[in-house]
Amino acid sequence: MCYVEKPVMSIDSQVATSIEISLPQRVYQRELQEKGTMKMNEMWTTTGSTLASFMFLWTIMRQYCPYEVRRFFQKYTHRITSYFYPYIRISFHEYMGDRLERSEAYAAVEAYLSANSSKSAKRLKAEMGKDNTNLVLTMDEYERVTDYYEGVKVWWVSSKVMSLTRSPLSDYPEEEKRFYKLTFHSKYRDILTGSYLEHVMREGKEIRLRNRQRKLYTNSPGYKWPSYKQTMWSHIVFEHPATFDTMAMEPEKKEEIIEDLVTFSKSKDFYARIGKAWKRGYLLYGPPGTGKSTMIAAMANLLGYDVYDLELTAVKDNTELRKLLIETTNKSIIVIEDIDCSLDLTGQRKKKADVENEEDVVGRKEGKEERGSGSKVTLSGLLNFIDGIWSACGGERLIVFTTNYVEKLDPALIRRGRMDKHIQLSYCTFDGFRVLANNYLKLQTHPLFDTVQSLIGEVKITPADVAENLMPKSPLDDAYKCLSNLIEALEDAAKGEELKQTSPIKEEHEELLQQNGSIKENGELPGDKVTDQAMNQCQR
Repeated sequence: MCYVEKPVMSIDSQVATSIEISLPQRVYQRELQEKGTMKMNEMWTTTGSTLASFMFLWTIMRQYCPYEVRRFFQKYTHRITSYFYPYIRISFHEYMGDRLERSEAYAAVEAYLSANSSKSAKRLKAEMGKDNTNLVLTMDEYERVTDYYEGVKVWWVSSKVMSLTRSPLSDYPEEEKRFYKLTFHSKYRDILTGSYLEHVMREGKEIRLRNRQRKLYTNSPGYKWPSYKQTMWSHIVFEHPATFDTMAMEPEKKEEIIEDLVTFSKSKDFYARIGKAWKRGYLLYGPPGTGKSTMIAAMANLLGYDVYDLELTAVKDNTELRKLLIETTNKSIIVIEDIDCSLDLTGQRKKKADVENEEDVVGRKEGKEERGSGSKVTLSGLLNFIDGIWSACGGERLIVFTTNYVEKLDPALIRRGRMDKHIQLSYCTFDGFRVLANNYLKLQTHPLFDTVQSLIGEVKITPADVAENLMPKSPLDDAYKCLSNLIEALEDAAKGEELKQTSPIKEEHEELLQQNGSIKENGELPGDKVTDQAMNQCQR
């Protein structure tokens, strides 16, 4: 066999050969890259143009295309995409329809997610919890969290949309419509729409009850509210410490009121059986400083109710008054303080026609201007607010009126059935003084109590005045000093009442003298002298 030896190439020749081969390859690869880049740019350009055209057509269709045509396209588009999208979405809106009241389902979901989302959510909202001790964390807007139920994975999203009905020329901000969206796979429809949602509602209500803070609400003038869809109440945490134990009142009367309140709070079935709305009216009347506002706080603390302080002069009309009623929650006390001063509700619908016509022709225009700028709430509107059809929305509500002058109110406003229980809060008695002495001085008995008892039954002094005299004014004031201040105040009040009793006699005497010749001349009256009968009347 013959062997042919192959020539051995040097290293330099091998490198030169590889360079000759690699140069065309590199040029070819570069050409391919440039072509790929051009194709990619063309693709993105085409995609961008297509999307821009689609968005333009979509905007035109939304603004100018009839609703029926848009609805037709949406209907069939949804049907087509549903074949390829295997997930189901459920929305829980804060307000449904025309938003007469906040959705209980939304509130339950919010509470449920506040307890279960803090570990997985990256954006949270924080607020003080019950008793201002712990922070309560809730999902922030547009946040997404994951939940598991019996091995099934679901997603919750907190969202909001802006209303599209706002006029471009409106000064009011756009309305926010908040909602939670639940997403899950369609094959778990039965278990999630059944037991899982029941679990969320049950847990959410329990969490709300556990974290519930009693609140004090107030309303503001209607023209200041930027949107019909926003709440008409603002609130702070209710922290008033008053209780029935600290109220200056006779024990029997106090026990009667407590029993009435507790019985009402447990009478849901009873009110349903007799066919009445679960509400009760209380009229608190008496002189200023007798504890009417304190009574309201004690009622709220006893029952654990929220308090709605309704300022009637800030309510624009009867319609707005009805909206305020609708937005109140169950387990609440709706309060109108000093109702005799709030509006022209004092009454007297039986005024004579001649009295009404006396003020008229010149002042009628001014009256119309005042009514145009002020509140237009009428007595009829307030009566419907108390016990009309709309008063039956919700339940477990107390409606409380306070007044210093009950005789000024229209009888229709305070009749039984509207104001079911009338509670008179009068001047301080010795029993009330003992409660205040225990509150302020921690005294059950004292040698000066007998003096106080003898004086307090003879004068009219309010619990507020008694409390002010019992309050120590300096660290050196002891119980004896405070009681002495009270005794001095009682003695001054007794002297003042004596002067009030004698002043009418003097005025009557002077009036009789004026009737018989008002001025003496040289010690004698120029006309008929005062008769013995008139003098005897003055002496009496």
